[in-house]
Amino acid sequence: MTYDFLMKLGIALLLGLIIGMDRQLKHKPLGVKTSMVISVASCLITIVSIESVHRFSLPGHTNMDPLRLAAQIVSGVGFLGAGVILRRSNDVISGLTTASMVWAASGLGIAVGAGFYFEATTAAILIILAINLFPLLLRWVGPRSLRQRDLSIKIVVDGIGNLDDVFKQIKHLNLQVKRVKVKDVDNGQQKLEMMIISSEDTYTTDIYSSLKTVDHVISVEVESR
Repeated sequence: MTYDFLMKLGIALLLGLIIGMDRQLKHKPLGVKTSMVISVASCLITIVSIESVHRFSLPGHTNMDPLRLAAQIVSGVGFLGAGVILRRSNDVISGLTTASMVWAASGLGIAVGAGFYFEATTAAILIILAINLFPLLLRWVGPRSLRQRDLSIKIVVDGIGNLDDVFKQIKHLNLQVKRVKVKDVDNGQQKLEMMIISSEDTYTTDIYSSLKTVDHVISVEVESR
């Protein structure tokens, strides 16, 4: 029993380490320590839940679910996942993948605690492939839209130039405009906020330099989403 207990916790620790390393190498909120703690703790709770049935249940008198405690892990770990989901100032939601990795780490711990070693290891490998390899393959063989990205652009135009002419010059730069917002700012200036679609091969600095050459443009701000 002691050997089996240590082996389960060790495997859960290793799988949590694998999940955490992937996130930490990409400088995401979920690190190695957090991932390992989630996985090991989930494994421990699952073991306790299963073993409690054998230790405390009375045949014919007590009807206990061996995975009752483990079932609460999936919902209980949700607050950790919610903590890594962020909404940036440009209305972009980030951290969803990291939140799913938090949930996955708990799932791996539950599987190991229940004795499904092969299934948990296979799932960990598939998760890493899904995060790292499959997106690259889809970008290579998939449609062109998968190799594009959105850029948020803010341009301040002086009060001398015609805004329509400025916008036409921007479209002549072969930028695919997705959304446009225009508003007035101080000193008679106008701000043009756009969402454009650009190829991943195009450098953000090249787009910035091209926009700076447009007539009557005072300042340019380009942000990759």
